[in-house]
Amino acid sequence: MTAMEIISIAGIPSAVVGFAIWWLERRITKREEADMAERKARQKEADDREERREQFEFHLLQSVNAAMALSEATAKAVQRIPEAHCNGDMSTALDYAEKVKRSQKEFMFKQGIKSLI
Repeated sequence: MTAMEIISIAGIPSAVVGFAIWWLERRITKREEADMAERKARQKEADDREERREQFEFHLLQSVNAAMALSEATAKAVQRIPEAHCNGDMSTALDYAEKVKRSQKEFMFKQGIKSLI
């Protein structure tokens, strides 16, 4: 065997193996890129869902505050009517509403401070 035959015999398997490795690397790279794109899409979806949840909770809190303000105003207006004969339940309910509002404000202040720190 001549040197050229030996080189060509050794070169063919090397070329085949090199091509196979290149092909595997290319498939792995494509799969990683697809996985990365899928992860980014899922993260964006999760971020959007979280933002919508925060907006819902904000509006829910505003609704609760509006309902409480309306009920307090109604209770105070009814208390001023002499013919209404309000019992102690109205005063107790107003005291409870004030306590809940204070507790809610305190909680919100604490959460605000925690988010700043």
